Amino acid sequence: MHRFEELREILREQFEFRELLYQIAARDLLLRYKQTAMGFAWALLTPALNTVVFSVVFMRVARVETRVPYPLFAYTGLVVWTFTASALRFAVVSLTANTTLVTKVYFPREIFPFSAIVVSLVDSAVATLPVMGMMVYYHIAPGATIALLPFLVIVQSAFTAVLALALSMANLFYRDVKYLFEVVLTVWMFASAVVYPVDGVGGLSGAIMRANPMTAIVDAYRNIALYGRPPDPAFAWVAAATLVALPSVWIFFHRTEFQFAERI
Repeated sequence: MHRFEELREILREQFEFRELLYQIAARDLLLRYKQTAMGFAWALLTPALNTVVFSVVFMRVARVETRVPYPLFAYTGLVVWTFTASALRFAVVSLTANTTLVTKVYFPREIFPFSAIVVSLVDSAVATLPVMGMMVYYHIAPGATIALLPFLVIVQSAFTAVLALALSMANLFYRDVKYLFEVVLTVWMFASAVVYPVDGVGGLSGAIMRANPMTAIVDAYRNIALYGRPPDPAFAWVAAATLVALPSVWIFFHRTEFQFAERI
């Protein structure tokens, strides 16, 4: 009961500071593209360029079989992957990059990693536009399962929030985390069936990929948007695990906040 009351207090406090979350997210969004010539176009260009590269590799060099044209298959996976990867890349340094606010002013410190998620969500919404154009081009119409899209976004955002809270806190105590994370991120992408189907991977590698939560998340988006079918059972397990993990990690983050100023 005590844990439930603590979680309710955390949620109440987060609701009270929601305007600050919006302001910090807006600030971070503007800073990300402030001195770039292309601005928000980078949200489209990055997955598009990666799609071209992987299309050359997996359509001409090492051919893979996909249920839809490979460029659409790859681009969809890259957009989904980039949301989580980009959010975590910024979240891991979100506390150490805002030392003045963390040490001088009181507010829920989870606003910083959550802001990284909001910013990446905006980028992903922009990057999703070409998916619709590609579906029209390849004559692929979404089925009734597309109605599940908001649920998938919520689950992925919550899953990303679990890791964002943990990584931002870990990096505050051990600054090596941000360097190690970049290495892990590269390996994680290729272990997540982002640019090739997990069906074609057997043995231990295939087992690892199927156990990877991001594989279930990426496949769930492809299932509902491209294949017109509901997510695989693996996605249900990811959603259930996220539902359990998020409150626990959030409470632990909240209890540790009093040490943040000392560590910075």
